[in-house]
Amino acid sequence: MSHPPRTHRDRRALWRSPLRGPWLTSVLGLILLFGLPVLFVTGLLSYAAYNPDLSPVNDQTPDKGLLGFYLFTWPTNPSWLYRVNQGVHVTLGIVLVPVLLAKLWSVIPKLFTWPPVRSVGHGLERLSLLALVGGGLFEFATGVLNVQLDYIFPGSFYPLHFYGAWIFMAALVVHVALRFPAMVRALRSRDLRAELRTRAPDTKPEPPDETGLVSPQPAAPTMSRRGALAMVGTGSFALLVVTAGQSIGGPLRETAVLAPHGRNPGSGPNGFQINKTAMAVGLRARDIGPDWRLVVRGATGRETVLTREQLLRLPRHGAALPIACVEGWSTSDQRWDGVRLADLAALVGHADRPPRVLVESVQRHGSFRRVVLSDVQVRDSRSLLALRVNGADLSPDHGYPARVIMPGAPGVHNTKWVGRLTFGNFEETA
Repeated sequence: MSHPPRTHRDRRALWRSPLRGPWLTSVLGLILLFGLPVLFVTGLLSYAAYNPDLSPVNDQTPDKGLLGFYLFTWPTNPSWLYRVNQGVHVTLGIVLVPVLLAKLWSVIPKLFTWPPVRSVGHGLERLSLLALVGGGLFEFATGVLNVQLDYIFPGSFYPLHFYGAWIFMAALVVHVALRFPAMVRALRSRDLRAELRTRAPDTKPEPPDETGLVSPQPAAPTMSRRGALAMVGTGSFALLVVTAGQSIGGPLRETAVLAPHGRNPGSGPNGFQINKTAMAVGLRARDIGPDWRLVVRGATGRETVLTREQLLRLPRHGAALPIACVEGWSTSDQRWDGVRLADLAALVGHADRPPRVLVESVQRHGSFRRVVLSDVQVRDSRSLLALRVNGADLSPDHGYPARVIMPGAPGVHNTKWVGRLTFGNFEETA
């Protein structure tokens, strides 16, 4: 009759893989050590692109305090800046999922250390590991759910992912500071090329050491370390193949089979991706019907109301610009046609130096039905109130009768179904 394990050694004996050890853990950790900072920086840049420091209307993470020290006015050049940044962030995050899971698998015996806390120092180390593992799983899980449009978070994605990233990175810095020397020693303890030549029958457990990762009762190997690393690499490559196409576009978009926006969006001038349809945001036919009007208001109170026909008679300009969203999907350049935001500002008294503008949609609900654009964005000659795309009228799902399009900005700032533009002074509340 068997008994449940009780001692620390017995608990470690539950995990008998001969592959576990400080060398394999360090190899996986080294990959993450290069990838996670890139994720963090591109994530911060993505957040900066929302211009949260510009207005409370844009701020999805109030009370961020010092954590917003890096915020700056997001530029409009190059026009593909946000597309590349967010494509790298999302694609790299998904590609690293197998590496993260393998790393957690390699250290799982540490979760069963007994007693769980041996001293104050040991307790603090365990607490940092809890923040590291919990923060990592939280960030990757919320990121993947956001890409899949599964908004099941206990709150808004933006503050959850933002604050979670800072907690995770703080724990990572502490962990690296404590473990980096041991990681270097472990990497030097075995020759990578020799490990990649070793077959499963010849695979030997690493020598026991103070890390506690090596099983005291290792089982016979069923896989080599080469095989384990190849399996992780194959998983990452497969995820790259079925994900990257949604950011790259063109013929590769067909390969993004796991991306919600990798599906065929149809054909014709309006045959490119969208995030939400008119029906999804509760838009009614009369909201964008013949009675629709655009209200343009200036800082002095000067106001003009325009029908779509009147807008079509104003001087119109073209711009070839992509749309890129936080979920990582993007379109290639579409040919937009419309009225420059700067020209609309001139109609209400801002002919010389157009100020920032509050853009409001006629949609009933949604996190970004109101957004503030900076003066830099308004003054860019490619920033348009678009009326047509690729030679045809906008479709209702693409923002008919009028939408904003501008270079280098997150997709949600290209507001659809625009009903009001307020230049200069406006209500700052979200």
